[in-house]
Amino acid sequence: MYLAPLNYDRYFKKVFSETRIAKRFLEDFFDVEIAEMELLPTKHKITDDATAVEFDFRCKIGDNFVIIDMQQWFKTDIVKRFYMYHSMNTVLQLEKMPDKSIDLEENRKRDIKDYDKLIPVITLIWLADDDLNFKDDFVSYMMTGEVVNDFIKNKNIWREDNILELIAEREKCLEIINNKTRKLDFLGKNKLIYAFQPNIVRNKKYSKYLKWFELAEKTRNKLNEKGWFDEYLKDEIFVEIIKRINIESFEQVDWEYITDYEKFREKVKRYEQVFFDDGKEQGIEQGIEIGIERGIELERTRNAIETVIKGIKAGLSNEILKLMTDLTDDQIDELR
Repeated sequence: MYLAPLNYDRYFKKVFSETRIAKRFLEDFFDVEIAEMELLPTKHKITDDATAVEFDFRCKIGDNFVIIDMQQWFKTDIVKRFYMYHSMNTVLQLEKMPDKSIDLEENRKRDIKDYDKLIPVITLIWLADDDLNFKDDFVSYMMTGEVVNDFIKNKNIWREDNILELIAEREKCLEIINNKTRKLDFLGKNKLIYAFQPNIVRNKKYSKYLKWFELAEKTRNKLNEKGWFDEYLKDEIFVEIIKRINIESFEQVDWEYITDYEKFREKVKRYEQVFFDDGKEQGIEQGIEIGIERGIELERTRNAIETVIKGIKAGLSNEILKLMTDLTDDQIDELR
């Protein structure tokens, strides 16, 4: 191994903690020039019981808040999970939102939050394995008028002899989309983007972002060699990336982290294989039902394994770890 896997959480964050690298990636992915970028806190406590949520990367670029989250594992809740993160990045703007004064009767005033200062959020989810059953490099979702969705799904209107009605319905949609009254267009400026590493590497479309995902894919091979990355040495940004994940600078904790991660990854693959095998044997309908159950079980097991790995590093005994999870002595010993 020459480079550590970029898709592993620790090394993804190590790379993107460098502003120059993050800025360049966003410029290449969105094909824009970024004049200035402000890094923002990534860890927050957001509920009364102090539950913490941590983003992989969060920043402000001009008139947008942007978060990037790298997803290595299959997760059943991936859509709702990142919708929540996306919404949180809107709510967290309350941290620095200024007040404005409203004049009341008898020379009184009332201070309220100036919600006009709210800016759009773009959430980019980098999926290392999953493609959500898409073949494109990425898919983008945004909030728009419901009439647009109805227009696309209305099979009756999409007939060759229906061109006039089709044009009329399109005009209705455009009227809603183009309505900027009281900044209604703000809704459509918020985006959730899923980028699919397997598709990008396979499709090989000419794009600035291709080399980022190809680099990540190459580093996933534990037998990767120095010569595999010669093409990146002409670019100072990629030279810095290579420097940050080069194993020459590794300490013992890095090797332990990779070992733990590989064990975790292997267990995930075993559970996924059981899910696929059961689905094939039971047929489509029963396969879907089993898939849901397996997905829930898989998520529960992942969480348990993560808890045990952290507990082992903290010096907890098997007895305590068994109380915290449903894992057995043998399973805990295997993780040790």
